[in-house]
Amino acid sequence: MPAWLPLLLGFLTAVGPISTDMYLPAFPAIEAELGTARGSVEITLAAWFVGLATGQLVQGTLADRLGRRTPLLVGTAIYTVASIGCALSNDMAMLAFWRCVAAFGGAASAVIPRAIVRDLAEGLAAARLMSKLMLVMGAAPILAPTLGGLLLGVGGWRSIFWFSTVYGGLSCLLAWRLLPETLPPDRRARRSFVALIADFWQIGRERSFITHAVMGAMAMFTVFVFISGAPGVYIEYFGLNPTQFGLLFAVSASGFIGASQLNPWLLQRFGAGRVPMLAIRLAGAAVLVLTVFAVTGIGGLMGIFIPAAVGLACTGLVFPNAAVGALARHPARAGSASALLGTLQFTCAALGSALVGALADGTPRPMALLMVLGAGAAIAAEAARPRL
Repeated sequence: MPAWLPLLLGFLTAVGPISTDMYLPAFPAIEAELGTARGSVEITLAAWFVGLATGQLVQGTLADRLGRRTPLLVGTAIYTVASIGCALSNDMAMLAFWRCVAAFGGAASAVIPRAIVRDLAEGLAAARLMSKLMLVMGAAPILAPTLGGLLLGVGGWRSIFWFSTVYGGLSCLLAWRLLPETLPPDRRARRSFVALIADFWQIGRERSFITHAVMGAMAMFTVFVFISGAPGVYIEYFGLNPTQFGLLFAVSASGFIGASQLNPWLLQRFGAGRVPMLAIRLAGAAVLVLTVFAVTGIGGLMGIFIPAAVGLACTGLVFPNAAVGALARHPARAGSASALLGTLQFTCAALGSALVGALADGTPRPMALLMVLGAGAAIAAEAARPRL
């Protein structure tokens, strides 16, 4: 395996975090320019996750049938073109439409790198590779809000989507020039498309897959409730400017990256069963503390920021282990299993984004209560995992 391959896979996977996080500081500016009500821009984030959820089902199936490279190249090309549509949008409906199309194409960058990891490694080796991938892609949520705030100040919110266009084009070029094909023709699924779709039913019935997938999906729900609600809480409720918001977001994301890099060491020391169990419970405790502060108003900005940062750091241990656990028993259908995993995760992310926008009342309370709901469901799914 080339030493640079995890870097390339991380760069490709970062399409999702960049497209999600970079325009968060621009939420108020988008609503103001397009003349819509507070909270309406969350529909574009929900549209992004709907596109990711449906796109991953298609992209994962195609990746098992056609190999990894071709669907990835086509998907990143669609993402690039749709990003141009986002930059040129003149109303919220058009922006939401192009966000959905961009997500459908960008889904290839979310699902196929995970399948490539499963092609190349398993067990602890897969966890190490997944953690390296998260190190690279974890730089995206650190840099994206800060970069988004800078672009917003220099060229307005549309410049953020022009940057996405350039990133998508570069991703497509790098994949074309450098990405190896890790699924040789003799290992590709040769059955009908209908039979491939039926694989989702078989995969979803397997207990280890569904419990790990739901654990990761509800952790994703919790994280993206925070991501969607944070601009309103930090910028509008606490009065931070976009640059200050980006810096706080970067600190939170740093914890996520640091935890993900500790994951291989923790797995060797405590085992694959205990690490996600302890991480998801600590995340739940942090979110519960956040909710107490949000409901009572005690603690101010730090009462929200500190427990949120702790919770996000814990998810850095949940996501790689949930992915490895879900894919472990499906080496022959890694693309389909990765697609179903991603679809569950981003469906929950879309639901969380839509709910926090619909329930927004100008306070941190809706965000906090929804995060408790997600964390509780993730803990329940972890408790149902099969114990070896």
